[in-house]
Amino acid sequence: MASTEGLTTEQRDFWAENGYLIIPNALSPETVDELLRESHQLLEDFSLDGHPMTKFTTGDDASSSAHVGDNYFLTSHDQIRFFFETAAFSSSGVLLKPKTRAINKIGHGLHLLSPAFRSATLTRGNLAIARDLGFSDPRVLQSMVICKQPEIGGAVPSHQDSTFLYTNPPSAVGFWYALEDCTESNGCLSFAPGSHRRCEVKKRFVRMEGGGTGFEDVQSAGEWSEEDETFVLGPVERGSLVLIHGNVLHKSERNTGMGSRFIYTFHVIEGENKYDEKNWLQPTAEGFSRLNDVE
Repeated sequence: MASTEGLTTEQRDFWAENGYLIIPNALSPETVDELLRESHQLLEDFSLDGHPMTKFTTGDDASSSAHVGDNYFLTSHDQIRFFFETAAFSSSGVLLKPKTRAINKIGHGLHLLSPAFRSATLTRGNLAIARDLGFSDPRVLQSMVICKQPEIGGAVPSHQDSTFLYTNPPSAVGFWYALEDCTESNGCLSFAPGSHRRCEVKKRFVRMEGGGTGFEDVQSAGEWSEEDETFVLGPVERGSLVLIHGNVLHKSERNTGMGSRFIYTFHVIEGENKYDEKNWLQPTAEGFSRLNDVE
Protein backbone atom coordinates (compact mmCIF):
# COMPACT_ATOMS: atom_id res chain seq x y z
CA MET A 1 0.00 0.00 0.00
CA ALA A 2 1.00 3.64 -0.31
CA SER A 3 3.37 4.78 2.42
CA THR A 4 1.71 6.05 5.59
CA GLU A 5 4.39 8.75 5.65
CA GLY A 6 2.79 10.70 2.80
CA LEU A 7 4.81 12.57 0.18
CA THR A 8 8.45 13.61 0.15
CA THR A 9 9.47 17.24 -0.32
CA GLU A 10 10.53 16.45 -3.89
CA GLN A 11 7.15 14.89 -4.64
CA ARG A 12 5.26 17.84 -3.18
CA ASP A 13 7.36 20.25 -5.25
CA PHE A 14 6.75 18.25 -8.47
CA TRP A 15 3.03 18.19 -7.72
CA ALA A 16 2.86 21.93 -7.14
CA GLU A 17 4.72 22.65 -10.38
CA ASN A 18 3.05 20.11 -12.68
CA GLY A 19 -0.38 19.24 -11.24
CA TYR A 20 0.21 15.50 -11.36
CA LEU A 21 2.54 13.04 -9.68
CA ILE A 22 3.50 9.42 -10.41
CA ILE A 23 4.39 7.20 -7.43
CA PRO A 24 5.72 3.77 -8.50
CA ASN A 25 4.99 0.67 -6.40
CA ALA A 26 2.30 2.38 -4.34
CA LEU A 27 0.33 -0.89 -4.21
CA SER A 28 1.85 -4.24 -3.39
CA PRO A 29 1.70 -6.95 -6.10
CA GLU A 30 -0.65 -8.91 -3.84
CA THR A 31 -3.07 -5.97 -3.56
CA VAL A 32 -2.98 -5.39 -7.32
CA ASP A 33 -3.78 -9.07 -7.91
CA GLU A 34 -6.66 -8.90 -5.43
CA LEU A 35 -8.19 -5.84 -7.08
CA LEU A 36 -7.85 -7.38 -10.54
CA ARG A 37 -9.51 -10.59 -9.34
CA GLU A 38 -12.35 -8.56 -7.84
CA SER A 39 -12.74 -6.55 -11.07
CA HIS A 40 -12.93 -9.64 -13.27
CA GLN A 41 -15.34 -11.35 -10.84
CA LEU A 42 -17.65 -8.35 -10.95
CA LEU A 43 -17.60 -8.46 -14.76
CA GLU A 44 -18.39 -12.17 -14.75
CA ASP A 45 -21.20 -11.91 -12.21
CA PHE A 46 -23.28 -8.97 -13.46
CA SER A 47 -26.32 -9.79 -15.55
CA LEU A 48 -27.43 -8.34 -18.86
CA ASP A 49 -31.05 -9.11 -17.96
CA GLY A 50 -32.82 -5.80 -17.47
CA HIS A 51 -29.64 -3.79 -17.97
CA PRO A 52 -30.32 -0.47 -19.76
CA MET A 53 -27.08 -0.95 -21.76
CA THR A 54 -25.94 2.53 -20.78
CA LYS A 55 -22.83 3.63 -22.64
CA PHE A 56 -20.23 5.97 -21.21
CA THR A 57 -18.15 8.61 -22.97
CA THR A 58 -16.32 11.69 -21.74
CA GLY A 59 -16.97 14.79 -23.81
CA ASP A 60 -18.98 17.97 -24.06
CA ASP A 61 -21.17 17.25 -27.06
CA ALA A 62 -24.86 16.48 -26.89
CA SER A 63 -24.51 12.80 -27.80
CA SER A 64 -21.98 12.21 -25.01
CA SER A 65 -24.23 13.90 -22.47
CA ALA A 66 -27.17 11.75 -23.55
CA HIS A 67 -25.21 8.59 -22.83
CA VAL A 68 -24.66 9.53 -19.19
CA GLY A 69 -27.93 11.31 -18.47
CA ASP A 70 -30.13 8.33 -17.64
CA ASN A 71 -31.31 7.23 -14.20
CA TYR A 72 -28.99 4.20 -14.16
CA PHE A 73 -26.02 6.60 -14.27
CA LEU A 74 -27.44 9.33 -12.04
CA THR A 75 -28.25 6.92 -9.19
CA SER A 76 -24.94 5.01 -9.31
CA HIS A 77 -23.21 6.98 -6.52
CA ASP A 78 -23.73 4.22 -3.94
CA GLN A 79 -24.02 1.27 -6.31
CA ILE A 80 -21.77 -0.98 -8.39
CA ARG A 81 -22.95 -0.52 -11.96
CA PHE A 82 -21.59 -1.31 -15.40
CA PHE A 83 -21.22 1.14 -18.30
CA PHE A 84 -20.50 -0.02 -21.84
CA GLU A 85 -17.98 1.07 -24.42
CA THR A 86 -19.71 2.75 -27.34
CA ALA A 87 -17.63 0.69 -29.78
CA ALA A 88 -18.93 -2.55 -28.23
CA PHE A 89 -22.16 -2.12 -30.24
CA SER A 90 -22.98 -2.25 -33.94
CA SER A 91 -24.61 0.74 -35.63
CA SER A 92 -27.97 -0.99 -35.06
CA GLY A 93 -27.32 -1.43 -31.33
CA VAL A 94 -26.32 -5.11 -31.27
CA LEU A 95 -23.69 -6.00 -28.67
CA LEU A 96 -20.64 -7.26 -30.56
CA LYS A 97 -18.45 -8.34 -27.64
CA PRO A 98 -18.88 -10.64 -24.64
CA LYS A 99 -20.02 -8.62 -21.63
CA THR A 100 -16.67 -9.02 -19.88
CA ARG A 101 -14.91 -7.41 -22.87
CA ALA A 102 -17.55 -4.72 -23.50
CA ILE A 103 -17.54 -2.65 -20.30
CA ASN A 104 -15.93 0.79 -20.21
CA LYS A 105 -16.12 1.23 -16.44
CA ILE A 106 -17.55 -0.10 -13.18
CA GLY A 107 -18.75 2.53 -10.72
CA HIS A 108 -19.32 4.56 -8.71
CA GLY A 109 -19.57 3.06 -5.23
CA LEU A 110 -16.84 0.42 -5.22
CA HIS A 111 -15.28 1.92 -2.10
CA LEU A 112 -18.63 1.56 -0.33
CA LEU A 113 -19.70 -1.93 -1.37
CA SER A 114 -16.60 -3.95 -2.28
CA PRO A 115 -14.41 -4.93 0.71
CA ALA A 116 -11.36 -5.26 -1.55
CA PHE A 117 -11.71 -1.77 -3.01
CA ARG A 118 -12.73 -0.26 0.32
CA SER A 119 -9.53 -1.64 1.88
CA ALA A 120 -7.46 -0.05 -0.91
CA THR A 121 -9.22 3.32 -0.62
CA LEU A 122 -9.85 4.22 3.01
CA THR A 123 -6.25 3.83 4.18
CA ARG A 124 -3.82 5.75 6.33
CA GLY A 125 -1.51 6.01 3.34
CA ASN A 126 -4.11 7.74 1.22
CA LEU A 127 -5.03 9.97 4.15
CA ALA A 128 -1.36 10.97 4.61
CA ILE A 129 -1.11 11.85 0.91
CA ALA A 130 -4.33 13.87 1.03
CA ARG A 131 -3.07 15.86 3.98
CA ASP A 132 0.21 16.54 2.21
CA LEU A 133 -1.83 17.86 -0.72
CA GLY A 134 -3.45 20.37 1.62
CA PHE A 135 -6.75 18.69 2.52
CA SER A 136 -8.28 19.34 5.93
CA ASP A 137 -11.36 17.14 5.54
CA PRO A 138 -10.75 14.85 2.53
CA ARG A 139 -13.92 13.11 1.34
CA VAL A 140 -14.05 10.21 -1.14
CA LEU A 141 -17.07 10.79 -3.36
CA GLN A 142 -16.75 8.27 -6.20
CA SER A 143 -14.72 5.22 -7.17
CA MET A 144 -14.50 3.21 -10.35
CA VAL A 145 -12.57 0.66 -12.38
CA ILE A 146 -11.84 1.86 -15.91
CA CYS A 147 -11.26 -1.15 -18.15
CA LYS A 148 -9.91 0.33 -21.43
CA GLN A 149 -10.87 -2.85 -23.24
CA PRO A 150 -8.71 -4.47 -25.96
CA GLU A 151 -9.25 -2.99 -29.45
CA ILE A 152 -12.34 -0.97 -28.47
CA GLY A 153 -11.19 0.97 -25.39
CA GLY A 154 -12.04 4.49 -26.49
CA ALA A 155 -9.98 7.67 -26.29
CA VAL A 156 -10.80 10.10 -23.49
CA PRO A 157 -10.42 13.68 -24.72
CA SER A 158 -8.62 16.36 -22.76
CA HIS A 159 -10.57 17.36 -19.65
CA GLN A 160 -10.36 18.58 -16.06
CA ASP A 161 -11.79 16.36 -13.33
CA SER A 162 -13.14 19.39 -11.46
CA THR A 163 -15.56 19.89 -14.35
CA PHE A 164 -17.35 16.70 -13.30
CA LEU A 165 -16.80 16.88 -9.52
CA TYR A 166 -17.16 20.58 -8.88
CA THR A 167 -16.70 22.31 -5.53
CA ASN A 168 -16.44 26.02 -4.81
CA PRO A 169 -13.54 26.62 -4.85
CA PRO A 170 -12.44 23.59 -6.94
CA SER A 171 -10.72 20.91 -4.88
CA ALA A 172 -11.01 17.53 -6.65
CA VAL A 173 -7.97 15.27 -6.80
CA GLY A 174 -7.87 11.89 -8.54
CA PHE A 175 -6.08 8.92 -6.96
CA TRP A 176 -5.45 6.73 -10.04
CA TYR A 177 -4.00 3.26 -9.37
CA ALA A 178 -2.68 1.19 -12.30
CA LEU A 179 -3.79 -2.45 -12.04
CA GLU A 180 -2.04 -3.30 -15.32
CA ASP A 181 0.90 -1.70 -17.12
CA CYS A 182 -0.28 1.47 -18.86
CA THR A 183 1.62 2.11 -22.09
CA GLU A 184 1.39 4.37 -25.11
CA SER A 185 -0.20 1.57 -27.15
CA ASN A 186 -2.93 0.69 -24.65
CA GLY A 187 -3.93 4.23 -23.75
CA CYS A 188 -1.81 5.59 -20.91
CA LEU A 189 -2.52 9.07 -19.57
CA SER A 190 -1.09 12.28 -20.99
CA PHE A 191 -0.83 15.55 -19.06
CA ALA A 192 -0.40 19.24 -19.79
CA PRO A 193 2.15 19.99 -17.04
CA GLY A 194 1.35 23.10 -15.04
CA SER A 195 -2.06 23.61 -16.64
CA HIS A 196 -3.68 23.53 -13.19
CA ARG A 197 -1.98 26.89 -12.55
CA ARG A 198 -3.06 28.44 -15.87
CA CYS A 199 -6.45 26.92 -16.62
CA GLU A 200 -9.35 27.76 -14.34
CA VAL A 201 -12.40 25.52 -14.62
CA LYS A 202 -14.62 27.03 -17.35
CA LYS A 203 -17.60 24.69 -17.10
CA ARG A 204 -19.19 22.12 -14.86
CA PHE A 205 -21.15 18.95 -15.58
CA VAL A 206 -24.59 19.29 -13.96
CA ARG A 207 -28.06 17.82 -13.64
CA MET A 208 -30.36 19.75 -15.96
CA GLU A 209 -33.69 21.11 -14.73
CA GLY A 210 -35.54 19.24 -17.47
CA GLY A 211 -33.76 15.97 -16.71
CA GLY A 212 -30.50 14.40 -17.84
CA THR A 213 -27.12 16.10 -17.71
CA GLY A 214 -25.32 18.91 -19.47
CA PHE A 215 -22.58 21.51 -19.13
CA GLU A 216 -22.92 24.89 -17.45
CA ASP A 217 -20.45 27.78 -17.71
CA VAL A 218 -18.52 28.84 -14.62
CA GLN A 219 -18.83 32.60 -14.76
CA SER A 220 -15.67 33.43 -12.80
CA ALA A 221 -13.32 31.46 -15.08
CA GLY A 222 -10.54 33.30 -16.89
CA GLU A 223 -9.68 32.99 -20.55
CA TRP A 224 -7.32 30.26 -21.73
CA SER A 225 -6.95 27.99 -24.75
CA GLU A 226 -6.18 24.28 -24.75
CA GLU A 227 -4.35 24.84 -28.05
CA ASP A 228 -1.63 26.61 -26.08
CA GLU A 229 -0.92 23.50 -23.99
CA THR A 230 1.63 20.74 -24.67
CA PHE A 231 0.88 17.23 -23.44
CA VAL A 232 3.44 14.70 -22.19
CA LEU A 233 2.90 10.95 -21.90
CA GLY A 234 2.71 9.32 -18.48
CA PRO A 235 3.25 5.57 -18.92
CA VAL A 236 3.28 3.64 -15.63
CA GLU A 237 3.74 0.09 -14.40
CA ARG A 238 1.10 -1.88 -12.48
CA GLY A 239 0.92 -0.86 -8.85
CA SER A 240 1.75 2.78 -9.56
CA LEU A 241 -0.32 5.63 -8.16
CA VAL A 242 -0.96 8.71 -10.30
CA LEU A 243 -2.23 11.78 -8.47
CA ILE A 244 -4.21 14.14 -10.72
CA HIS A 245 -5.06 17.72 -9.77
CA GLY A 246 -8.70 18.50 -10.58
CA ASN A 247 -7.73 21.47 -12.76
CA VAL A 248 -4.90 19.84 -14.72
CA LEU A 249 -5.70 18.98 -18.34
CA HIS A 250 -5.21 15.29 -19.06
CA LYS A 251 -6.37 12.71 -21.59
CA SER A 252 -5.78 9.19 -22.90
CA GLU A 253 -5.82 7.68 -26.36
CA ARG A 254 -7.64 4.62 -27.68
CA ASN A 255 -6.39 1.18 -26.71
CA THR A 256 -4.97 -0.22 -29.95
CA GLY A 257 -3.51 -3.35 -28.35
CA MET A 258 -4.86 -6.83 -27.71
CA GLY A 259 -4.72 -6.54 -23.92
CA SER A 260 -6.79 -4.53 -21.45
CA ARG A 261 -5.66 -1.53 -19.37
CA PHE A 262 -7.46 -1.85 -16.04
CA ILE A 263 -7.05 0.93 -13.49
CA TYR A 264 -8.79 1.78 -10.22
CA THR A 265 -9.49 5.41 -9.46
CA PHE A 266 -11.27 7.34 -6.75
CA HIS A 267 -11.67 11.07 -6.26
CA VAL A 268 -11.27 13.19 -3.17
CA ILE A 269 -12.75 16.63 -2.52
CA GLU A 270 -12.35 19.07 0.36
CA GLY A 271 -15.30 18.54 2.71
CA GLU A 272 -15.13 22.16 3.86
CA ASN A 273 -15.80 23.48 0.32
CA LYS A 274 -19.28 23.98 -1.10
CA TYR A 275 -20.69 20.98 -2.97
CA ASP A 276 -24.15 21.76 -4.33
CA GLU A 277 -27.23 20.04 -5.71
CA LYS A 278 -26.32 20.86 -9.32
CA ASN A 279 -23.57 18.22 -9.39
CA TRP A 280 -24.55 15.04 -11.21
CA LEU A 281 -23.27 12.90 -8.32
CA GLN A 282 -25.06 13.45 -5.03
CA PRO A 283 -24.11 12.07 -1.61
CA THR A 284 -25.97 9.45 0.38
CA ALA A 285 -27.78 10.51 3.56
CA GLU A 286 -24.58 9.72 5.46
CA GLY A 287 -22.54 12.00 3.20
CA PHE A 288 -19.32 11.19 1.37
CA SER A 289 -16.72 8.89 2.97
CA ARG A 290 -14.34 10.76 5.29
CA LEU A 291 -10.69 9.75 4.97
CA ASN A 292 -10.10 11.28 8.40
CA ASP A 293 -12.16 8.42 9.85
CA VAL A 294 -9.40 5.89 9.08
CA GLU A 295 -7.20 7.26 11.87
